Amino acid sequence: MKQKNVKMIMCTVTAVLAFSSMNLRADAATDLASVLPSAGVDYTLQANATSLKNIKDEADTDKEASKPETAGTNGENQTVDIQPEAVPGDAAPADGSTLPENTDASVQAEVTAAEEIALEEEKVIEETKEVDISNLDAKILKDVAKKLDRKDEEESFKSLVIARVNDYVNVRSIPSEDGEIIGKLYDKSVGSFISETNGWYEIKSGSVTGYVKGEYCVTGDEAVELAKKVGTRIATVTTTTLKVRQEPGLDKTVLGMVPIEDQLVVTEELDDWVKVNIEEGDGYVSTDYVSLSTEFVQAESKAEEEARLAKEEADRRAAQEAARRAAGRSSSGSSADGGQVMYASGNGSEMGRAVANYALQFVGNPYVYGGTSLTNGADCSGFVMSVYKNFGVSLPHSSAADRSVGSAVNGLANAQPGDLVCYSGHVALYIGNGQIVHASTSKTGIIVSSASYRTPLSVRRIF
Repeated sequence: MKQKNVKMIMCTVTAVLAFSSMNLRADAATDLASVLPSAGVDYTLQANATSLKNIKDEADTDKEASKPETAGTNGENQTVDIQPEAVPGDAAPADGSTLPENTDASVQAEVTAAEEIALEEEKVIEETKEVDISNLDAKILKDVAKKLDRKDEEESFKSLVIARVNDYVNVRSIPSEDGEIIGKLYDKSVGSFISETNGWYEIKSGSVTGYVKGEYCVTGDEAVELAKKVGTRIATVTTTTLKVRQEPGLDKTVLGMVPIEDQLVVTEELDDWVKVNIEEGDGYVSTDYVSLSTEFVQAESKAEEEARLAKEEADRRAAQEAARRAAGRSSSGSSADGGQVMYASGNGSEMGRAVANYALQFVGNPYVYGGTSLTNGADCSGFVMSVYKNFGVSLPHSSAADRSVGSAVNGLANAQPGDLVCYSGHVALYIGNGQIVHASTSKTGIIVSSASYRTPLSVRRIF
């Protein structure tokens, strides 16, 4: 009888856990329909990180009344250690009782077997106590949501139309070469598929809705694979200062720090962490403090192209005039610390070379996180900002924002002295001959490096 009770209790514990897991997974599959992103494309395809956080928050709210106490803080986010309630009732507690003297061999064998099962059952109970059952629902929801989200994003890639050309393909008003050119879809740029007519794809990309010749683009399953190569996975920092760690874990060594709204290139995605690239090297950040998205370049309308070119020319002239007025205050041949001065080389504007030469005066000065002083210490964007301020140009104190200033330059091969070279979480000034000057790290300070030491995200020209 005792053996039978033990088996019944063990089966009951297993059934309860299995049934709970099934219900939670069923609920997750139903509820996630409202939080997964719809098919299609915008400038960024959001990875639904916010929805994942909401799922966890809702699950945590249901447990709020039953939380015991806070175990402490980890320096980045407060955590609690919730211990599960003990599984009620030991199936076969050891009571120290002895068998009657007249117990026969069969009864003795049955009792011995029951005691062995009881010991095994106690082991199962103790192992079960070590599992944080109170967090089981949140974990299941989060894992299921991530899997569904990744699958949904891949499905959405099928609706992309991606240009595969040397330069660009024209977007026309009708599905014919006789149609008016209303925009350009550059190589590796994307639009969302609307329809197909006689080998022409109707697309929407940015502000442009029109037709591109199908032979210069890919869509469907082929677009899924190409999208993974041409899209840039970005983690945007959502907390004031984010710690980047050498390994995934809140107790791991801090590699570096990144300010809010900075954008980091993601090279690997784990369950709760993503691997990113910063100036100090590759590290990991918690997905609780970033929003994930996939960036694609979209079409540019004819009107947008004309407006952009006009603005770039006006900005260039204004910057050149401001630089001339400030030229008397700059001294391209003097050194701030009395050391040897390097000079910018290569083609480019006179003003661009002046900016590069001015920046080179401060090589050897310290790096200070959040700083803007060219002598006492600056971080990467603070350094670039302060250099250009000397020439009357206002730039943001953000390496991510620097990716949209000035005009675009097509790669390092076309960079000129004074251009901004933007990396994942970092920005530098190009000085010519394939080199940059930048406020690198707290260990190295302001230094000169090869511009190709990391893969640039963009190159921007101010002058």
